Amino acid sequence: MRIFDPHIHMTSRTTDDYEAMYAAGVRALVEPAFWLGQPRTNVGSFTDYFDGLIGWERFRAAQFGIRHHCTIALNPKEANDPRCAEVLDVLPRYLAKDGVVAVGEVGFDSMTAAEEKAFARQLEMAVEHELPVMVHTPHRDKAAGTRRTLDLVAASGLPPERVVVDHLNETTLDLVAASGCWMGFSIYPDTKMDEHRMVRILAERGLDRIMVNSAADWGRSDPLKTAATGRAMLAHGFSEDDVDRVLWRNPVEFYAQSGRLLVDDITGDSSATFADNSVLRGGREG
Repeated sequence: MRIFDPHIHMTSRTTDDYEAMYAAGVRALVEPAFWLGQPRTNVGSFTDYFDGLIGWERFRAAQFGIRHHCTIALNPKEANDPRCAEVLDVLPRYLAKDGVVAVGEVGFDSMTAAEEKAFARQLEMAVEHELPVMVHTPHRDKAAGTRRTLDLVAASGLPPERVVVDHLNETTLDLVAASGCWMGFSIYPDTKMDEHRMVRILAERGLDRIMVNSAADWGRSDPLKTAATGRAMLAHGFSEDDVDRVLWRNPVEFYAQSGRLLVDDITGDSSATFADNSVLRGGREG
């Protein structure tokens, strides 16, 4: 089983996670820009974080044989804080960087006017930079948020095939399927989707325009839920080719639209350094 996790926040994860993911078949991933957990207080907090996504984290993943890509954006959770709004002015320079394969996560959290303004502006940036977009749907009032999301996407002029609407469930699937956008599902231990519900959706809807991710972050989550979904698919009677399509070929097809995707095999060099730092500890040699 080869796996491309199209949405996972590896800055929050450990080297043990990278090792376990590689052993499970993960060879590539996309890390969307995420919120800190506590409020950011200035734009410098964002720029250091974005620099880490395109620099250190890309290097760190490579040491474990995994290709790392990212998406850059002002997350909707932070769009309501006026201290964060000016980060929108620095996003364009990051959207031009190697390894940045989409604008995201953008969208709604609490459905505020500030969130909508930031969302619409970042959709404009995606058009200007000819990048795909990863959209976050709200955890509350999800159906209304998804409908408003699709209205804004349509108004932006973005081709629907360049948009993935994520964190879907059974109540929002039909809306996004009818729009022509890609459908993203986050598989969690306790909330949102689990692998068995995901398999039922795949059995009912087919495999077109569907991506499965772990969305693992600093909260309760599991970076191996993509592999668990693959195993559940096989147990249900899906073929190995079906699993490969959902867990590898679909995310490759979507993010390849950026023109910056790298999915060739990579071998880590444990003696390598980035900014004079390595992943080694305790004086170990290569």
